[in-house]
Amino acid sequence: MAGKALWSGRFAEGMDDSTLAFTSSLDVDSVMAFYDVMGSLAHVRMLKQCRIIDADDADSITRGLITIAGQLRDGSFEWDENLEDVHTNVENTLTNMIGKAGGRLHTARSRNDQVATDYRMWLRDAALEAVEAVDRLIKALQTVAAKHRDTIMPGFTHMQHAQPVTLSHHLLAHAFRFGRDGDRFLDALNRMDRCPLGSAALAGTTYPIDRKVTASLLGFKEPTENSMDSVGSRDFVCELSFDAAMTAVDLSSICEELIYWNSQPFGFVEMDDRYSTGSSIMPQKKNPDIAELVRGKTGAAVGSLVNIMVTMKGLPLSYNRDLQEDKHALMTSIVSVTECADMLSKVVSTMKVDENRMLKSTNDGFINATDLADYLVTKGLPFRDAHAVVGETVRYCIENRKTLDSLTLEEFHRFSDLIDEDVFQAIAVRSCVDRRDSYGGTSVASGDVEAVLSESALMAREDAVRTKKQLIANCWKELLGERLPTVRL
Repeated sequence: MAGKALWSGRFAEGMDDSTLAFTSSLDVDSVMAFYDVMGSLAHVRMLKQCRIIDADDADSITRGLITIAGQLRDGSFEWDENLEDVHTNVENTLTNMIGKAGGRLHTARSRNDQVATDYRMWLRDAALEAVEAVDRLIKALQTVAAKHRDTIMPGFTHMQHAQPVTLSHHLLAHAFRFGRDGDRFLDALNRMDRCPLGSAALAGTTYPIDRKVTASLLGFKEPTENSMDSVGSRDFVCELSFDAAMTAVDLSSICEELIYWNSQPFGFVEMDDRYSTGSSIMPQKKNPDIAELVRGKTGAAVGSLVNIMVTMKGLPLSYNRDLQEDKHALMTSIVSVTECADMLSKVVSTMKVDENRMLKSTNDGFINATDLADYLVTKGLPFRDAHAVVGETVRYCIENRKTLDSLTLEEFHRFSDLIDEDVFQAIAVRSCVDRRDSYGGTSVASGDVEAVLSESALMAREDAVRTKKQLIANCWKELLGERLPTVRL
């Protein structure tokens, strides 16, 4: 059986089933059905206000759309797979429900501006949820960091022991990373916060519409400025795809560390049983599968970014059907990143930290070598000369299986007469940490400043998300709250 569209007058025959199956977007865009109804409610209210359609027809359409919104909420809405997308399903149901008046809903708009509006509304909510999930992870990092203000561990470069740092400093480094991820989502949302509805197919409309009304009713800052740009551009999809991919990469980075730290050679942390799995054959195993799965999902998020960028690469203005392919990859990516951040926040907040193991690990790798060089600089030696002296000292320690801390003063004098008794205090690991009190450094005092900055940024993001979500909720209440009598089916 051939599919029949609502606008089939141009065609002598209906769409072949294979064409319908190939072109249908219903499996993807059905998740936008609620937003489609909200957009239609705002649109019909504007049409009524501008006296473009009759008030009685507008009220009838509004009653029908509110009924459909209820069906979508309770799951009773019946989808017709012979109709190719969510928009035609909603309009067809509405027309069957209220009669010919339903056909007036599409006045002064096109599916092109309709889908662009629906998608922005869906992404707006998804981006806000992603920010909330990222911030929950940041809170978990902040909480653990606060408990370990002075827990000393090795800092790494090239996965080799580099300099001693506090665990708090290390975790807050991730917190600031994720803070930027959250900020990027909000930045993208701010640029996306313009309503395409009323742009119609590409050139605007001849009807005397008021696009500012619909933009306000739907919780957007303002209408989009150019009708062709409105329906033909998807830079906001590219931007959010990057934001999701960057967040996934940052999630993967901390997961890589946690996997190392949870292993027997490190033993820095132990994952909670609730967020670990066992082996089907090795009864002793306790695997960090949550961290590994989060790390493993990064490839899909990066792939989604490549997907949309390549799709957009060769498209002329304005709308092209290629843009139907702009949804699945990003929708999947942003939902996945949100879920990953939520799971990782649970892993971080419940893991056990072995402070003694971390501190003991600082004995390896000559982690205080830079501090010995700095000590020689304070004695008047140029840093490059000090660097060479310490390099020779380290080589001696390696050959004799010693640490810098275990050398005698006489042994130190083999390499420089500038070294005195106070060297032992200077290269003590606690001193190495405490003396790095520069802004952004690893000392406890500097770490306390960093913690305040991280918490302040978190609170600002939370306030921005809360404000926007409340605005959107008020818009939905406005569109759905003044209920007209429900249509009888």
